[in-house]
Amino acid sequence: MLKNILQKQISFPVAAAIIMVLGISSAGLFFIFRNKIYQYQLLLQDDAGSREIFDLEYGSLPQMSDENFFARTKKKLISEKAEFIEANLSEMKISLYQSGNATKEFQIIGKGKEGSWWETPAGIYKIELKEKLHFSSIGQVYMPYSMQFQGNFFIHGIPYYPDGQETSFSYTGGCIKILTEDAEKLFNLANLGVPVLVFEKDFEKDSFKYEIQGPRVEAAAYLAADLKNNFVFFERNPDSVLPIASLTKLMSAVIATEYINLEKEITVTQAMITPTSVPRLKINQSYKAYDLLFPLMTESSNEAAQALSYFIGPQRFISLMNQKAMSLGMNDSVFADSSGISPVSASSPKDLFSLAKYLYFNRNFILKLSSGTIKDSAYGENPFRNLANFNAPRNNRPLWEQFVGGKIGLTQASKETIISIFEIEIRQEKRPVVIIVLGTDSSYEDVEEIASKISALYR
Repeated sequence: MLKNILQKQISFPVAAAIIMVLGISSAGLFFIFRNKIYQYQLLLQDDAGSREIFDLEYGSLPQMSDENFFARTKKKLISEKAEFIEANLSEMKISLYQSGNATKEFQIIGKGKEGSWWETPAGIYKIELKEKLHFSSIGQVYMPYSMQFQGNFFIHGIPYYPDGQETSFSYTGGCIKILTEDAEKLFNLANLGVPVLVFEKDFEKDSFKYEIQGPRVEAAAYLAADLKNNFVFFERNPDSVLPIASLTKLMSAVIATEYINLEKEITVTQAMITPTSVPRLKINQSYKAYDLLFPLMTESSNEAAQALSYFIGPQRFISLMNQKAMSLGMNDSVFADSSGISPVSASSPKDLFSLAKYLYFNRNFILKLSSGTIKDSAYGENPFRNLANFNAPRNNRPLWEQFVGGKIGLTQASKETIISIFEIEIRQEKRPVVIIVLGTDSSYEDVEEIASKISALYR
């Protein structure tokens, strides 16, 4: 059942008395006390509609890209006569529902650019903050009637520069942009805590067909599959849970990009310095969170992983990693640290397939970092020079020219591990293929053997 709990409002006289006693600015507290705050317990039945009832977490949720799941979630909110906002990024429309009925609908004129770190993610969120005029330190613009629904993401009117000039309609930093007059109406009607359903149909199963054969590799477990239609080419022990080493850093990058303002500077402390392949961080030196993603993804920097996790607290960071894994359906995965040094950080090929799918369709920016496609910082000169890329062989091999992104790992407990995503031409069509290999002594060679078998069978 979906519960709509309205917190008790404090009357204005009481609020005024508190303001007088504390001597705090009346404007801010007036806003807090005069705005209703809704809290929802999101419960939904499973796909069969009659078995287990499970909690839905607020946050980015890949299932919200599935039309059936989205429709079922929306129907449940309507049946409970809930107040919520629906942002349909496929139809570019945003609607306000009150008491289960659509009362307002507006055109969306801007959303996050696909494949960028500011791509607007599908999910279930809630209005966390309302500001009539929010200044974006990232874009250096004012955003009228802003409603924050997670981290860097807002619903707002047309931004304008400090000199008053409006940005172009194509300007976007990842937020959901509507006309300013529409944003004002929505701002005045929507309460804090109201759920925000963000839907975008990212992919769908298609009719592309395959046949199954098997490669010759010595890996303890592997899986090779098409990310678009979920066809599994080859697999061995896909449910086996094994240490994954630095594949962990893919999840660390997801959490960093979704929960940290990437323009924030992180000052390196002694606690952030840890053994790593290529030491680069200097104690007391500050780096933007965005820039730390480069050594994290290319040189598999344990220091960068440590610094990013310490910025919001290592325990909370790890908790967010595990929460994200559960939201992606990675039910057999455990993350014990942000770098993968711990042998407790473990997963299965099947779970890692879910992560690869999320990265390819929702966080392609991270894959571009891992492949070296993005080389320059978004904030001026990149402080890290001559970064090596450990995720692909250094010598020229034909397969790796089709490399989209991924991650390699190595510890004594895990042996070599690898996730590699390629866009391989099969039957005159480019297909997104992920190859996941765990517990091997020859990760690159195993990936090439599996890829060559795919090419031989499915020309």
